Amino acid sequence: MSDKIDFILPWVDGNDQEWIIEKNKYNNKTSNDSREVRYRDWDNLQYWFRGVDQFAPWVRKVHFITWGHVPEWLNVDHPKINIVNHTDFIPDKYLPTFSSHVIELNLHRIKDLTEHFVYFNDDTFIIRNVNKEEFFKNGLPRDIAVIKPIINTFRESTGAIVSNNMEIINTKYSKNKVIINNFSKWFSLSYKKHLISTFLMMPFHQFAGFLNPHLPNSYLKKTFVELWDEEMEVLDKTCQNKFRNGRDVNQWLFRYRQLVEGQFIPRTAKIGRTYNLSNDNRDVINAINNQKYQVICINDNDKEVVRDIDKVKNEIIDTFQNLLPNKSSFEK
Repeated sequence: MSDKIDFILPWVDGNDQEWIIEKNKYNNKTSNDSREVRYRDWDNLQYWFRGVDQFAPWVRKVHFITWGHVPEWLNVDHPKINIVNHTDFIPDKYLPTFSSHVIELNLHRIKDLTEHFVYFNDDTFIIRNVNKEEFFKNGLPRDIAVIKPIINTFRESTGAIVSNNMEIINTKYSKNKVIINNFSKWFSLSYKKHLISTFLMMPFHQFAGFLNPHLPNSYLKKTFVELWDEEMEVLDKTCQNKFRNGRDVNQWLFRYRQLVEGQFIPRTAKIGRTYNLSNDNRDVINAINNQKYQVICINDNDKEVVRDIDKVKNEIIDTFQNLLPNKSSFEK
């Protein structure tokens, strides 16, 4: 496989007053994307870079996507940093945008992006040594192919987006043919207990959905190019929305395409885990302190109202500081 693997990390400073003014020009308050939780900053981004510096020093380049602002502490002259403004890669007709979907669907347009890249959210952190082979092997992305239905819990939820993705997948692909063509990849023993879900869904003729670990995703750039050629109308429609919309598709569509095409190598789900921030975060603190996983997601959502934001924020920062006390080369 190629030794060149890039990371992509989008970030927004939700406290930037210029950005807030710009966002409010287009915000009609009807989008689920207008919630404060979507842009809340936990002041822990430096630990993402420290994790990369210490545990994945092999990365070729980090493409840092921003509306225009950058953290004061970031060394923008670092040879591995590529500061990417929205205007640098997203077509003008889609700008300005406040939708993560628009950013995601256009990643392949980033200049100097390698064919093999890993897409991170800013709430996913590397906390233990991770090799290139955890993300790519034999030139293919590492992934988990597990059939699992997604249930909508509210209007314009993530489940709605997944349904839109699946509509395209089921229109273009036969579930039986997909699984027969790559049987060992769909029933890999590395999936362990997750195989139960796939077995239970086998009687159904279409894909009901896939397991979606909220962790970094490995992609081939050609997947984006091919899907844009084939589904220009759908992708264009999503990109015209200033905020996330229940009729959108998202980056998982590209991941699903790689799965059904067999363009992946199975890996274990034990690479990482997602934790939802709450009023009791002992589990995530323990996971960081003991480096239980190579990658973790610390998800900020409104499923539970966090009563004392500052207390929780300081707990997480102190825990990261204990694991990664030294500045990375990405910091001034």
